[in-house]
Amino acid sequence: MMGWKFAFSRRWAGYLALTILFAAVCSGLGLWQLSRRAEALTEMNKVETNYAADPIPLADALTGLESFSESQKWQPVVMTGTYLRDDELIVRNRPLQINPGFEVLTPLLLNDGSVFIVNRGWLPTGETADAPTSVPVAPSGEVTVVARLKAGEPLLAGRSATGNQIATINLEDVAGRLDLPTYTGAYGLMASEDPAPDERPVAVTRPVKDEGPHLSYAFQWFVFAVMGFVGLGWAMRQEYRTVNFDDPGERIRSAERARRQAAKPRSDSEIEDALIDSR
Repeated sequence: MMGWKFAFSRRWAGYLALTILFAAVCSGLGLWQLSRRAEALTEMNKVETNYAADPIPLADALTGLESFSESQKWQPVVMTGTYLRDDELIVRNRPLQINPGFEVLTPLLLNDGSVFIVNRGWLPTGETADAPTSVPVAPSGEVTVVARLKAGEPLLAGRSATGNQIATINLEDVAGRLDLPTYTGAYGLMASEDPAPDERPVAVTRPVKDEGPHLSYAFQWFVFAVMGFVGLGWAMRQEYRTVNFDDPGERIRSAERARRQAAKPRSDSEIEDALIDSR
């Protein structure tokens, strides 16, 4: 009788190492999904806290041109100035509910001489995908704008644009085009402007409250990690039965398992398989 001695062989040590590695990878992926969920919950909390808050003066929210904290995302700010309509920019490849389109960036010259970039909204593609059919004209003269803060975007390798179009909302790039003291820590998604024009781009809507499937995915990965050890135990048990087949006690247990299996009612598919085999 060999017993469980086989389980201490180099081969089974290798199986155990592979199972531990598999479980570690699955656990790591589960923890990654939990971190993704934490990020989603943090973003949802920002929306709940800031989106419907009362607007505060821009100078109070951003004390410097480069000032911005991620905790300020979606915070409404109010400012007064004059739109630099000749310096308006169009951002390419900005989908809205899977529809392709553009976003309109209009610099706002504030009373202190600085410039704040206002994203006035979204426009669909025109007759071709290269440009919108038309861009609603921003109000002339002094205007009071309420916008929600958002961080700028990085430059993306391989993405470019020409003329008054840009590939991403990179505020340093926009500031270089204006050659004026410009806020580069954040820009604003326009909520309202006064006086309001007859027509404006499509306003940005409130983000949908959705934490995603990260929690269920994390649970699945942890289950996979446990199942690896369950599978290892099952394989070890099967080999135990094989190497100890001559043991009288194991023969008795094997016969009992066969008896229970034979006593179980067979499914239709099992009956069909038996008929096919008999032919």
